[in-house]
Parts: sequence; C-alpha cells; structure tokens
Amino acid sequence: MDEVYISEISWPVFEEKIAAGAPVFLPVGATEQHGPHLPLGVDVFLPAAVAANLARRLGGLVAPPIPYGYKSQARSGGGQQFPGTTSLSAHTLTLVVKDVIHDLGLHGARRFVIVNGHCENAWPLVEGLDLAMTELRRDGISGTKAMRLEYWDFIRPETLERLFPDGYPGIELEHASLLETSLMLLVRPDLVSPELMPDDGPAEFPPYDVTPVPKGLVPASGVLAVAQGATKESGQLLMDDYVTLISEAIAKEFDL
Repeated sequence: MDEVYISEISWPVFEEKIAAGAPVFLPVGATEQHGPHLPLGVDVFLPAAVAANLARRLGGLVAPPIPYGYKSQARSGGGQQFPGTTSLSAHTLTLVVKDVIHDLGLHGARRFVIVNGHCENAWPLVEGLDLAMTELRRDGISGTKAMRLEYWDFIRPETLERLFPDGYPGIELEHASLLETSLMLLVRPDLVSPELMPDDGPAEFPPYDVTPVPKGLVPASGVLAVAQGATKESGQLLMDDYVTLISEAIAKEFDL
C-alpha cells in the first residue's frame, strides 16, 4: 500500500492527512493514441507519476486520475481519427473537474494541485477549477487555494539543450516523441515497444486548424516528432526537473 494514493487508504487515514494540511493532487490526462510504440494511456500515466512523486516529497495525497480528456487535436495529439482515442466534450470535462474538486473541498481539502497531462485539457481545467472554487465559497468554505499546471513547463533550459542538441521542436510536436517516450521508459517500460518506434516526423503543420482534418496532414504513425534517442536516463532527467521545480512552486504558493 502506498499512502499517497487516496484510492489505497481508508477514510480515517484520509481525514487525518487532510486535517494535517496535505495538498491534494489531481492528475488529469486523456485516452489518446501515442503511436505504435506507446500505449493509449500515456497522458494518464505521466501526470500520475509526477503527482505521486510530488505528493511523496510534500506530504500530499493523489486523487484517482481522470483518464479522459478534451478532444485530441491534429496539431498536438494527432486527432480523433486514430482508433482508441476516446475523449470528452469540454463541457463534460469541466463539470467532472468541478465536481471532484468541490467534493474534496467538502471533505476538508483546502489545497489543490491539478496536474495536466494533455495539452487540449488546459482551458476546460481552468473553467472547472473556477466553478469548483465558486461553489465552495457559496457553501461557506473558505481558505481554499488551487494551482493548475502542465508538468512539461517545469524543465530547465540546460536539460532541453542536453536532450535536443539540434534544437527543441516545441511541446506541441513532442507528442509520442522523445520526451514522452523517455518518460514512459522510466515510468512504465513494460508498456513501451521500442522496436515499433517509427522514424517519420517531425510533422509540418500550418498555423491554423482545418475541419475535417485533411488526409495526410498528420503522420500516419501519429507520432509528431522524432522519438529515436529516447532513454530511461533521459526520462529520469526530466522527472527530476519536474519534481524539483514544481515542488518549489507549490512550496511558494502554499507556504509549505
């Protein structure tokens, strides 16, 4: 049993930890294609792993991850046309986040950190968090504070330079590519199939969206940039940056 996971503890243990001021981490991901070499759950596994490491460092708790996200887009996730990609509408995701945060607040949680693992989730998460905080105030609950973040924003420039000596393609193209593949080799190597790693990419997109998505716009593999060179060691470098820099931000905002 790992006592950072709400799903693995009893309600008295939950009550005790919340009373002690434990921040609650909510990973929000997606069920989305990640090429032939990675599983559909990458966007769930990675923010959940980051959240668990943060909780262990900061004395927090990790809520069960939300495994569905907002609709995959061609220029950042390949798009909805890939089999297995299963998504929520923005409105539904907003309400799910609102209800989870609101209920946790009713049971004593006062510090929340939403750890996003899917680019397209960003604005529905903002809205869901805003609605939850509004409802908590309506219910007479004060003293709440929340953060919402994308874990990949917390990376040192020198780490990117080390991993991308020829230049970083940008997070939008780092879908099922070197960063996510390296992290999965660290977090869930049993789900990675390096022998199936494609060599197409990087994708070239116009600075706008077209609906329906034109045929051939997205690489057939669904991988948007080069994944070759991914290693467990690179994944550890990334995880170390994420946990260190996010911990510093949380400690600052929550006065830990």
